[in-house]
Amino acid sequence: MENKIHLEIVTPTGSALDSQVESVTIPGTLGNFQILYNHAPLLSSFEIGVIKIKENGNEKRYATSGGTVEVKKNHVIVLAETCESEDEIDVERAKAAYKRAKERLEKKDEKIDIARAQAALARAMNRLKLKKVSI
Repeated sequence: MENKIHLEIVTPTGSALDSQVESVTIPGTLGNFQILYNHAPLLSSFEIGVIKIKENGNEKRYATSGGTVEVKKNHVIVLAETCESEDEIDVERAKAAYKRAKERLEKKDEKIDIARAQAALARAMNRLKLKKVSI
């Protein structure tokens, strides 16, 4: 018998992944945590970061902008705001988003939604970090 967990990653645009995996590492609010076969039930939020999945001995990495995760009886459901595989990330688009967010934060304009600009900057930095692109 294989010791695998059923992983589903769902975003507002639909299913991003539905697979049997050996492990999944989530960017938790207080740090990364890993889910393995027979993990205890869990409900948690997670932050902008990288979801790492071990599937058939290979690691796959996905940029995410946060969400919630539920673990129950070797079934993991990740409800993510966004989830992009390394291959799906458009480096030029991420660089442009990074530049826009930096400019907005540097303007010191009262009309700028600071929290939104900071979140956009963090998402762009996360994508670029996953692609190993220096800023």
